[in-house]
Amino acid sequence: MANFWNKLNKPIMCLAPMADVTDVAFRRIITKYGHPDVMFTEFVSCDGLCSEGKKNLLLNLKYTNKEQPIVAQVFGSKPENFYQTAKIIKKLGFDGIDINIGCPHKHVEKQGAGSALIKNPELAQKIILETKRGAENMPVSVKTRIGYNKIETASWIKTLLKAEPAAISIHWRTRKEASKAPAHWEEARKVIKLRDKYSPQTLIIGNGDVETLEQAHQLVKKYKVDGVMIGRGVIGNPWFFNSVMQDVDLKTRLKVMLEHTKLFEKIFKNKKSFLLMRKHMIKYIKGFDNVKKLRIELMKTKNAKEVEKVINQFL
Repeated sequence: MANFWNKLNKPIMCLAPMADVTDVAFRRIITKYGHPDVMFTEFVSCDGLCSEGKKNLLLNLKYTNKEQPIVAQVFGSKPENFYQTAKIIKKLGFDGIDINIGCPHKHVEKQGAGSALIKNPELAQKIILETKRGAENMPVSVKTRIGYNKIETASWIKTLLKAEPAAISIHWRTRKEASKAPAHWEEARKVIKLRDKYSPQTLIIGNGDVETLEQAHQLVKKYKVDGVMIGRGVIGNPWFFNSVMQDVDLKTRLKVMLEHTKLFEKIFKNKKSFLLMRKHMIKYIKGFDNVKKLRIELMKTKNAKEVEKVINQFL
């Protein structure tokens, strides 16, 4: 299994891993309407994958060949479990494994995982090295932020680079800023210099406040990153990575929204709450005139059949 990252044409456009968003139904819709260069799964717990409850988590690691290259994102704080998890991910046929060192969720941080690892650089480094050992020739990447309470890009990113991951995706905000402050893209200049010095083969992927594909290309040009990772901008817009289809009319959006809803129900019925589809529905119709009543009706739906009825009435 060669490092797939090295075979990609730059700039590399990635779909960000997002909890309760980037499931297999969402990724299959994205694959059909605008395939990015790399996709990531929702994050999965290493501790969970190394326990008897492993079977319940495999649903979040479900994927189709059309989604490749696809990277499994994992979180945790025990290096030995990252080692075992890397072996599991490799066996499942993923193209790579990504370590979440950026999630600010309290339940994740309580475990010493996600953003909490920014405060424990030695452990973070050990986790990367153990994941690499378990992954063998499967590439290991990291998704992180530029600091915990304050911007500490230089010292923190240098720590990660010394472990020589295949790629680092950086959300240009601190843990404290969450998503409230504008992304500090200017920090990319520091990171590129550090990368060239400590780990020239590591790819740097920027993330934060990217709303269009055109903007993503402009940021690559300006800050010399190897690629861009987009999260929220893709929700409700499966055409994001499709350079030909950038202005999609409401009728088409509703048609694809229904397709997405039916697919979600087919895959996750009795396994995941249908309410998870609501955040997608809101985004599909965002920015259009006279959709207030439609939005209210969609928020009342409990299954794909009801969604179809609401859409047909609206049209």
